[in-house]
Amino acid sequence: MRPDVPGRPSGRGEPSEPEDRLRVRRALATAAEGLAPDHVPPALCRAGVALLPVTGASVSISAGATVRATWCASDPTAARLAEAQYTLGDGPGQSALRQAAAMLAADLTTPPDAGRWPVFAHEAVALGVRAVFSLPLGVDGATAIGTLDLYRHSPGALSERELRIASWTGDAVTFALTNLHTGARAAEEAGHEGTASWLAASEAHHGEVYQAVGMVMVQSGLAPEQALDRMRARAFAQGRTVTEVAREVLARRLRFTSGPAADSEDAGRRDACDDEREDNR
Repeated sequence: MRPDVPGRPSGRGEPSEPEDRLRVRRALATAAEGLAPDHVPPALCRAGVALLPVTGASVSISAGATVRATWCASDPTAARLAEAQYTLGDGPGQSALRQAAAMLAADLTTPPDAGRWPVFAHEAVALGVRAVFSLPLGVDGATAIGTLDLYRHSPGALSERELRIASWTGDAVTFALTNLHTGARAAEEAGHEGTASWLAASEAHHGEVYQAVGMVMVQSGLAPEQALDRMRARAFAQGRTVTEVAREVLARRLRFTSGPAADSEDAGRRDACDDEREDNR
């Protein structure tokens, strides 16, 4: 059953585009009203879900063509989908960033959607997700600063009207993202105490990944992208997130080396770490 859109007029056909746009604006403004800046992101995610026939939503911010951090998520499944894309380096959100275009997957269990991001699709379906819609966020058509990622448990495409609402929601999120960032930075430069650190908080766990990449580069002599690829491969092989692997590296419980023995050496250390964790339980 599709969720009701707040403010929908009763007794007549679908609202006009201006009415829809006004409803989106009011819904998001109401959701954020009176909240501290660090509480605004999840409130916007939840409001976006209420406006559309979707189960959940997340917003990720980017650094170039790759995800830098998850800005907000409406629920644990949305957060896990965002982290899965970051770990894999692939998925509809990553494609939306690279191509600065919406990526719409109406059914991840059947072609063509199942074959576009096969590994991501497999992980998403395991979470009970059947459809994902990723929209780039940005100030122009060529540069994306992040993505709005929507998902639902049932298959099916969004209608043209629903895509318009999703796009307007993305525009509002873009405005909030850029203005909250500016506001937080301005307050910090002014030396204000207690400035909301929503961006720093959202980047914290991915910051661990970047620190770990630096350590892996030193250990193995790899370039940054290659070091991150090795960490992602290890995470995928173990059924973990790249953030979890990064924490092992930072704690010096996992070391990546170069040369023919690298994989077996890393595997031995991993087994020892697993045994140690079991003993400590």
